[in-house]
Amino acid sequence: MAGKRVVLTQKGLEDLKKKLEFLETVRRNEVIEKIKVARSYGDLSENSEYDEAKNEQAKVEAEIADLTVMLQNVEIIDESKLSNDTVNLGSTVKVRIVTDRGEREKEFQILGSNEANPREGKISDDSPVGKALLGCKLGDEVDVTTPAGVAKYCILEISR
Repeated sequence: MAGKRVVLTQKGLEDLKKKLEFLETVRRNEVIEKIKVARSYGDLSENSEYDEAKNEQAKVEAEIADLTVMLQNVEIIDESKLSNDTVNLGSTVKVRIVTDRGEREKEFQILGSNEANPREGKISDDSPVGKALLGCKLGDEVDVTTPAGVAKYCILEISR
């Protein structure tokens, strides 16, 4: 992951920093305590609690390392400089989706993959829909191939 650009909004950066702080303080200490308790049970060679706590510690430390590298390679989206003329990273887009099953309207924000959460209406710029919409203008129509099939997306509104 070293050197890979990580694109985030300011809120995404703040969330990432909070997560790292939580892992470094709260989670790390919880795991250390689990290891201490497991050690008190005696023979470590047959101590499943100890093995589990050590595995958990390795996962927490790996996640801390990953987040630290990500924070070193962050590029912040300056949302104040985004134009509403075209779809950019950070744009909120309202679209009409037409498929063979009908049509519906949907609104979502296009973000970097680290902030994407489809359930919250945040899609990745690496997703088929995100890739297809980037650079499009109001009124543009694009065909997008997704796992569910081909759909036509018509851009109804672009905002920040």
